[in-house]
Amino acid sequence: MLAKLFVKCQQCGTTHFYSFFKHAYFVCSRCGHHFRLDAPTWLKQLCDRGSFQELDGNLKSLDPLGFPKYESKLAQATQQTGANEAVMTGVGEIDGYPAAMAVMEPNFIMASMGSVVGEKITRLLEYAALNKLPVLMVISSGGARMQEGILSLMQMAKTAAAIRRLHESRMPLITVLTDPTTGGVTASFAMLGDISIAEAGALIGFAGPRVIQQTIGQKLPEGFQRAEFLLEHGMLDIVVPRKNLKKTIVTILKIHRSRPYTRRPQYFN
Repeated sequence: MLAKLFVKCQQCGTTHFYSFFKHAYFVCSRCGHHFRLDAPTWLKQLCDRGSFQELDGNLKSLDPLGFPKYESKLAQATQQTGANEAVMTGVGEIDGYPAAMAVMEPNFIMASMGSVVGEKITRLLEYAALNKLPVLMVISSGGARMQEGILSLMQMAKTAAAIRRLHESRMPLITVLTDPTTGGVTASFAMLGDISIAEAGALIGFAGPRVIQQTIGQKLPEGFQRAEFLLEHGMLDIVVPRKNLKKTIVTILKIHRSRPYTRRPQYFN
């Protein structure tokens, strides 16, 4: 019962009433720490009520390499989250604007990208290109799923190719990078958005800062690989507090809908 009444900030230790914390978009009022959200919570915050329709929800990972204990990890993750995989894809409306959406589930093996995650994202991108829908991705991931080896790494090229087809259809990809966005996901679809948004303080990078520091034997700059650092160095378009995120996305969708499509850019010929 106490777990439903109070929640403690992992960063500063402040205790919040859960009901107030929920209305504050799960952001600590003292230090601004953004708590990780599961996929259903993201959809509730972003989508118009009842508008989201899931696609390919029946797809599940197998164990192609016979990796030790992988099947049990998948079963445990499904039991804990109620999801079949580390990403939910579908179509919905955001303040009346239709969009194709992919929302990653950080509680499913840290939203790592295996064959099914890559397949679901690719199918969504192709569906959006065919049906002339903008795409919104809410990303949180520990990277490629090691239990699937090279099959996981292949999803990097696969999703990138699908984004190219989306671009050719003149539909935008909006990416929202949350904490953490790392590894093969960062090195593929996460950084290929037409507009890249990040949450405040989000860790975004390929290898983690501790790995880099140990490898190069040098102290890293303050705030290295955090969203604000990446924005300062031109890797992001904007860092948005969670309470303003939906309004920002709606503005982008509104601008996109108002664009004329009189001619194709020369580089698409």
